[in-house]
Amino acid sequence: MATLGLNADEQAAVERFRAEVAEPSMTNLVIVDFWAEWCGPCKQLTPVLEKVAADYAGKGVILAKINVDEQPFIAAQFRVQSIPTVYAVFQGQPVADLTNARTESQLKSMLDQILRQLPVEGAEAKAEHEVEPLLAMAEEVLASGDHARAANIFSQIIEMAPTSAEAHAGLIRAQIGVGDLAAADAALVAVPEDLAKDAAIGQARSALALAHEAPAPEESAALAAAVAANPDDHGARFALAGAQIAAGDRDAAADGLLHIIAADRGWNDGAARTRLLELIEAVGLEDAWARAQRRRLSDILFG
Repeated sequence: MATLGLNADEQAAVERFRAEVAEPSMTNLVIVDFWAEWCGPCKQLTPVLEKVAADYAGKGVILAKINVDEQPFIAAQFRVQSIPTVYAVFQGQPVADLTNARTESQLKSMLDQILRQLPVEGAEAKAEHEVEPLLAMAEEVLASGDHARAANIFSQIIEMAPTSAEAHAGLIRAQIGVGDLAAADAALVAVPEDLAKDAAIGQARSALALAHEAPAPEESAALAAAVAANPDDHGARFALAGAQIAAGDRDAAADGLLHIIAADRGWNDGAARTRLLELIEAVGLEDAWARAQRRRLSDILFG
């Protein structure tokens, strides 16, 4: 926005626009709200804009307010004909008209769409990039069996990136490995509401549910003996599968559950099938092992 030929007030308005909108928009998405003191709808919209901007600050969203009475030159440049008028600006250019978004949900929906299309990188995204190596290390430690150390690493990652679903899920799984189900329950409760439907959290939730239903470790030998003595004892085989899941022997657990389904798919209202699906979800639906078990299940049900 050139300043040649402008009077002092217009030049001041341009400089203010550069500082508050143009320059920040080089790396952030700036919500520009054109308003006036006498505008009732503007005052109704203000708290909505302020709340959403605060909620999305970590995603690189900034709110800039332009009073059309004090800065008519800027309003004219944007061809503002009525207020409130709200634009999203990125890299100095308007990229969307947000004026019709008058509720929090409408505004967030539009921002989500915009942020998916633009290379806006807020503090949350930067933090996630920084913790990726730490997440990989934590997963390696967890896979090695050092659950307590893994839990400590995941906790530190959560402090750095509170919105990392992988870190929250990892902490839950690590606490399960430690055997502290109360701590795992607390970690699940602490998951931010907007992450509750994330696939990683779903896997951790399923793993925790399975852990709560598993028999005590000392019961495993007795259950194994009962199954050996009577292979048709579905109750003992089902309970043994729970113990095997808790011990991390998912292959043996899947074999036992599939044995029950093949022998009597309706046993206990389909409990074996339900438990197998819970195990598959806990492992991850796209995991190669999980896909193999789903094929085995399909072969029994539809073969």
